[in-house]
Amino acid sequence: MSKIVVLNLGKGNLQIGFPFVTAQLNSAGKVMQFTGSLPAFPELLEFYRRWQLLYELLYKSRSINIRSFSSLTINQDEYEYEDEDEDDDIIIDEADITHVSNSDFDDICKQLKVSLDNWLDSSDFRSIERQLRKELHSQDEIRFIIQTEDSQLRKIPWYIWQFFQDYRRAEISLSSLNFEPGKIKHTCGKKVRILAIIGDSHGIDVETDRKFIAGLTDAETVFLVEPQRQELDEFIWDKKGWDILFFAGHSNTEDDGNTGNVYINKTDSLTINQLKNALSRAIETGLQLAIFNSCEGLGLAAQLTELHIPQIIVMREPIPDSVAQQFLKYFLTAFAKGESFYLSVREARERLQGIEAEFPGASWLPVIFQNPAEMPPTWQQLRDKLDFIPASLPPSIRPKFSTVILSSVIITVLLMGLRWLGIMQPWELKAFDFLMQKMPIQKADKRILVIGADEEDISSSRYGYPLPDKTLNQLLEKIQTYQPAAIGVDIFRDQPVPKNNNNQQTLLNQWQENKNIIAICAGNNLKNSIAPPQNISVRQIGFVDLYDDKSQTQQQDDTIRRYLLSRTANPISQTSRCSTPYSFAWQLVYRYFKSTAIPVKTIDKNWQFGDVIVKRLQPRSGGYQNLDASGNQLLINYRNTPIIAQQITIRDVLENSNNFNPDWVKNRIVLIGITANSIRDIHDTPYGEIRGLFIHAHGISQILSAVEDNRALIWWLPQWGDTILVLFFSCLGGIIIWYWRNPKHQIIAISSAAIILYIVCWFAFTKGGWFPFIPSILALFSTGGIVAVWTMKR
Repeated sequence: MSKIVVLNLGKGNLQIGFPFVTAQLNSAGKVMQFTGSLPAFPELLEFYRRWQLLYELLYKSRSINIRSFSSLTINQDEYEYEDEDEDDDIIIDEADITHVSNSDFDDICKQLKVSLDNWLDSSDFRSIERQLRKELHSQDEIRFIIQTEDSQLRKIPWYIWQFFQDYRRAEISLSSLNFEPGKIKHTCGKKVRILAIIGDSHGIDVETDRKFIAGLTDAETVFLVEPQRQELDEFIWDKKGWDILFFAGHSNTEDDGNTGNVYINKTDSLTINQLKNALSRAIETGLQLAIFNSCEGLGLAAQLTELHIPQIIVMREPIPDSVAQQFLKYFLTAFAKGESFYLSVREARERLQGIEAEFPGASWLPVIFQNPAEMPPTWQQLRDKLDFIPASLPPSIRPKFSTVILSSVIITVLLMGLRWLGIMQPWELKAFDFLMQKMPIQKADKRILVIGADEEDISSSRYGYPLPDKTLNQLLEKIQTYQPAAIGVDIFRDQPVPKNNNNQQTLLNQWQENKNIIAICAGNNLKNSIAPPQNISVRQIGFVDLYDDKSQTQQQDDTIRRYLLSRTANPISQTSRCSTPYSFAWQLVYRYFKSTAIPVKTIDKNWQFGDVIVKRLQPRSGGYQNLDASGNQLLINYRNTPIIAQQITIRDVLENSNNFNPDWVKNRIVLIGITANSIRDIHDTPYGEIRGLFIHAHGISQILSAVEDNRALIWWLPQWGDTILVLFFSCLGGIIIWYWRNPKHQIIAISSAAIILYIVCWFAFTKGGWFPFIPSILALFSTGGIVAVWTMKR
């Protein structure tokens, strides 16, 4: 970001001096002001007049075409000097102007530079320069604005001051003492709109200018060639507006130094005041830059500044055709490629030095006039119609950078404190669900087969409900013939069905003979527990308890996000009818891995399946901050699929339906349960309502996929890792508001940062990472909001 120096010379002049000079430096929102004065120094103006005389005599002697009607009318008597200082005198033989040499011109250039350096090195001004040099770095981009109403002082080529040789990325501009900010408006369309006026071209070549402007990309250019006044006025009034106004042709400045004329055709000339209404309208509709690539433009610029046009480029003196053409090419090339306005002008101006053997003094001619209330746009801003930050906004309203960082730290501490108390837990769990819903679509898990009793299966005309022991035994007996890895019966069988039937023992024998069949029980205390089938080994029993998040959200959220793999009995509670320490899913996964020779063991109280360690949830895990982390719990990484596994009905198996393929059973996990909607076993999940049978299938699939497919289990950062991420986005929000002053840019940047945060959290979630999205987004907006409010209140 460029730094701004505004050097206000006040109401003085070179004859009486400048008794009160101020220099204001705006550097990264920090504003400093230094005061001093400058003594009278009329000799500087005399040196400039000598330079001006030799400049015009040189060009006249070489018969070079110059874009001015009046510039070669020279009153020789005005430039007669007494021989007061032999070293400073330049002796000109007026009888033969061809005797003016380049060495004479070079000498006066050096003398003018030395004079300017000496004047600005006066004791009362030296402290200003020292303070500026102390705060500025040689690599800084600096916009150096000199405010003065003295037309003579505006003629001085300030860029020869040694200061600008030391700061290669600084460029000067001139400004009036009085200025006003304009309203931020844009022209229409998706290109830079240029109104190019080609005035009277008698004796000069403006076709080169025209061809170069016409070749600009991303520009919509309208050319007016030697227009009549009414035609010119109507085009300037165009409702679409203009970004750039360009003039090539003849122009001049009157003797008062504050009035200029442009020759729009061979017979008509106009002053800026004669176009005042049209130009004011153009400024209101988006005009940002006026370029007068013609002679003696200081008078034109003086009139244009009264209209508060944002930026103007003019030429101080009569300018040769080739110089004008080269400057335009160099400037627009750099500007259109993305270089800043000021650096584009400096580059173009300095490149003119390469042609000074033929055109002496060329690099001293271009000068910027700047409205200090406006920020120079880039070519991209003109093209894309982006807002320009008003430079007149009081820089002091921007807080110190250290204040922004401190605010970010405070916001982070407050947010992480609220998170620690569990206040954000409901929001974070909803964010978990949202990210889960945005997971990539996955296919059904082929290692699982679900055999579900639907409405027809449990109807009285089929098998009835509850499923009779006989039907269940037949189903198990048939499935076993197809060599499954494990069978899980998600149907309670704590008593015979129907009661006192003779098939119960046959069913129990089936269980006892086949160790790969898992029965279920539920509950962890005597009051609410459901027992497993009688006389079944505890090693073939798994509990099917599912745990929602009501206790974490004050009974507001009953979503199933966690799965309990194993638990330890509570020694002080009543004995439960369901005493198995292992879950239904764990029992089935264990047998599946046993059939494939994958070891299952514990390590540091965590289950390890093959090489995959399933880390148990802790009281503070991801968005959970007050979790009852008893037992080995894992977060369920649901598959984003409409069907978790291949599904068939009981009758499909028992009746050898074409819907059943025995290959679906071999070496797989078979789940048997009820899928009829009339039998309620529905639970809320991130993907909506799902039957308990399928939630167990998701839990099984998650572990199988982690071991065999390298699918990520859900993990989370430690508390300090979450804090660092939240602090980063807190700082980012504050820095965005601190750096960008324009509200539209702030909104775009903050919104972009929020989108980036979401993308980061989503991408991490696809890899199993649960990042603190809610605290981070709150930090981003909170710190940004606080800095914005702090800024407005200052």
